[in-house]
Amino acid sequence: MLLLSVAAARADPKCPAPPSPLPAVSSLPAASTAPIEVTTAGAEVTDTGDATLKGPVAVRQGDRTLASHDATYDAATETFDAAGSVEYRDPRLHLSGDAATWHTGGGGSFNNAEFELPARQARGHAASIVFDSDGHLKLTGVDYTACPVGRRDWFLRAQSIDIDQKAGQGIGRDVELNFKGVPLFYLPVVSFPTSDARKSGFLFPTIGDSSNNGLELAVPYYWNLAPNYDTTLTPGYMSKRGVTFGTEFRYLTSDSHGQFQSDWVPHDASTDRDRSFIRFTEQTDFTSRLRFDTNLAYASDSAYFEDFGVGSESTSVIYLTRAARLTYLDSHWQATGLVEQWQTIDQTVADTDRPYTRAPQITIRGRWGEGVGPEFDVRGEAVNFTRAAGIQGARYDLEPTASWAFRSPGAFFVSSLGYRTTRYALRDDPGVDDSPAFSAPIVAVDSGLTFERTDGSRLETFEPRALYTYIPYRDQSAIPIFDTGLPDFTLIQLFRSERYVGGDRLGDANQLAVGATSRLVDAASGSQLLAATLGEIYYFTPPRVTLPNEPVVVGDTSDVVAQLAVAAYKHWNIDVGEQWDPHAARSDVSELQLQYQPANNRVVNLGYRFRRDLLEQLDLSSAWPVSDSWNLYGRYVYSLRDRTATDAFAGFEYRSCCWALRLVARHYVSTFTGTRDTSLSLQLELNGLSSVGQKTGAFLEQSIRGYSATPPATGIP
Repeated sequence: MLLLSVAAARADPKCPAPPSPLPAVSSLPAASTAPIEVTTAGAEVTDTGDATLKGPVAVRQGDRTLASHDATYDAATETFDAAGSVEYRDPRLHLSGDAATWHTGGGGSFNNAEFELPARQARGHAASIVFDSDGHLKLTGVDYTACPVGRRDWFLRAQSIDIDQKAGQGIGRDVELNFKGVPLFYLPVVSFPTSDARKSGFLFPTIGDSSNNGLELAVPYYWNLAPNYDTTLTPGYMSKRGVTFGTEFRYLTSDSHGQFQSDWVPHDASTDRDRSFIRFTEQTDFTSRLRFDTNLAYASDSAYFEDFGVGSESTSVIYLTRAARLTYLDSHWQATGLVEQWQTIDQTVADTDRPYTRAPQITIRGRWGEGVGPEFDVRGEAVNFTRAAGIQGARYDLEPTASWAFRSPGAFFVSSLGYRTTRYALRDDPGVDDSPAFSAPIVAVDSGLTFERTDGSRLETFEPRALYTYIPYRDQSAIPIFDTGLPDFTLIQLFRSERYVGGDRLGDANQLAVGATSRLVDAASGSQLLAATLGEIYYFTPPRVTLPNEPVVVGDTSDVVAQLAVAAYKHWNIDVGEQWDPHAARSDVSELQLQYQPANNRVVNLGYRFRRDLLEQLDLSSAWPVSDSWNLYGRYVYSLRDRTATDAFAGFEYRSCCWALRLVARHYVSTFTGTRDTSLSLQLELNGLSSVGQKTGAFLEQSIRGYSATPPATGIP
């Protein structure tokens, strides 16, 4: 795919520094009420107040000045006519030309003039300029650019341009955009910002080419409906599919915010049907304690993301969520009501393996006492599970817990006794108990110590921790699986009393989890330089409860989990994670992240990921400026298991004072279908013009770990 878009560029360190922020035009004092000061080499004044001024002439009124070789003053109209090297300056406008007329009320006109808008770093030339005291400019025969003096890499050539400095916008008519002497396109009308404020108007078109979609054209229109809501309408055309239409609506109020997005192909010529995607997200705080949030998504067909997405992440969507949640929270209670349903995009997923709809799910959590002494916690849930295939039903769960806690800076001790009861009301499974249940006590004793020593510049800690858990065995083989799974065995999971996520299993336990962390901390700054953790579970009684197809625990110990993090050592960062099976003497999970990052825009990453029987990958990525103007980017993900690259891109960026060019070539594999595709994106950025289209910079920040580009200084977000 070849993509061309025009965007707002950020300032470059080697370019002239931007001017200091200036007050808005509306906040400036009314210069027309200020006295007029005239400095001249000689003057002839008539009895009516008219004057002929000999140069050099300087007229000052408040923060406005007019300078010229000669000038005359008409007292009746309060107007100066200036000639010979005329210059006019106020906080928002600089003008220079051969002749000018200036009214003391603030307005005036210039012929054959150069102009500059200092707050915007914009300038140009016009055959004539008419301006008034409110910051309106009318220019004819115009060349307009935001490049600094001495550069004219891009410019707008227009029959006329109207600039409203209060509104921060310009409107050009009969406009040609010229870049490096090459006309890029012509538009009968174009609007562009002259400040950072949002404004309505057409944005620059996106032009591209794709093997799937053919030639592509999209012409967005940004509609600034109000300060707190706006919309972008994007009609377009794909030569292989037909007309397209995109919409993005955003709103923000004192207690809510949301976004609606839709992409619609009314009749896809390639598939002979309508294609669409819709997403709506919203969050409303009815009170300081009551919140409602929604996340709804819909795709018209299972191939939508494969056809219209770019990259392995975008093309590999399996499920779309549709959820609405109401949450109440106070100092002791949290209650949540949830309705959640999933659209399955991957149609190869069997009906009996698809996620259940929760309609509804109600959860409550109460907590009293926290810190030192007695604590009480209660958790309850009622949820109804429905699905097109398989067993359905409701689950009711209640778990009160009483604890006694001691916590101090160097130690903590928490002992707790809970009792969990879970019951079901099942449907659509003849011959099976429709009301299975299980109950069991949960005993946990958690304790830890922190030892410290320092040599003045470094603080070293040793933090051992132990968690004993006892949960008696209960036969749960007749219990269905609605939403329960076994999470990855990590350091977080090591110190959890319940080993499953979800309510359909209560894992039996008679075990002791032990671990220790050692840290090295810079005593002056408090930043962590090194952290190393090692942990393992010892089983006094081997666990017996399992999920379907889950292997039974073998041996009297769990896997060993270890983590090492080395930060900020001469710009090097290292993160190592390991899950080691001591019984088979092999690694089950390994992760390595090595990073060198001397600056936000200078980073090199090397990663290794291994999960037994699932994946083994190498991941190399980098973003690096090779000069003041050139930057290189790249990422390469290689599957050692499949002996092929699954995702790779490389590109470069050239950036000058007022424009930038970025080219990124990408080759990727969809993990959904295994389809391979190649894309090529080209992005041209012109400082001072609004932006739309593919956000290549955002893509780079997501794909290259640790990389951060400086946000654009101008343009519509």
